[in-house]
Amino acid sequence: MNTDEAKRVLETALLCAREPMTIHGMKRLFAEVDGAGRAVGAGIGADTIKILLEELRQDWDGRGIEIVSLASGWRFQSRPEMKPYLDRLSPEKPPKYSRATLETLAIIAYRQPVTRGDIEEIRGVAVNSQTIKMLEDRGWIDVVGHREVVGRPALLGTTRQFLDDLGLATLSQLPPLQALAEGPDSRSLEALEAALKDNFEKADAGAAVVDLVPDTATSPVEVPIHDPTGDGIAETGQHNKDTNDESN
Repeated sequence: MNTDEAKRVLETALLCAREPMTIHGMKRLFAEVDGAGRAVGAGIGADTIKILLEELRQDWDGRGIEIVSLASGWRFQSRPEMKPYLDRLSPEKPPKYSRATLETLAIIAYRQPVTRGDIEEIRGVAVNSQTIKMLEDRGWIDVVGHREVVGRPALLGTTRQFLDDLGLATLSQLPPLQALAEGPDSRSLEALEAALKDNFEKADAGAAVVDLVPDTATSPVEVPIHDPTGDGIAETGQHNKDTNDESN
């Protein structure tokens, strides 16, 4: 298979996929199998696929849709400048979140893993159980472990779904708090909230997912991105990184 043919295969698969595709999933596109379903030959390696993806990204440069890399894989989506036109087809406004919800989510995103008690200590008020449940139902947070203290409280962290919905591949792509804090304390509650709100606004301006398969819009699998280790609050800026790269 030559390069142009391989790019066409990748392009078609990405345009028709119901959810982001991982590098491993793309490798399966080129895996020859025998009658018993066993792999025959080396296929195409991950490094080659990444090169092809970059070439495809350049091929689509300047058009209304683009290829992006997210936490759970690669996908086609519309460019931000297309949003005003696409909104005319679907005029519904995105949901607005209360300050309490944004504060809670921001603390989890920037300080994870954290317990409910940690959140209450930072905010200075009790956390509404419905706020936590709403974030869990939305697929943005999940229990990633338990702190080894009396009562073993649950440790909360964000999910790949959270990153996908913000158009990010890793937590390290969230804006640094130092650039948003107004005072000397870059870890203030206001900075946490402002940082997350800024990304919500960018994501809202960003992308309608391209899906050529009718009536099959589904969300990527919600998988916690953190290894539930350690028993302290993560320092600001120390993000656990997760990529969709696969080894050869």
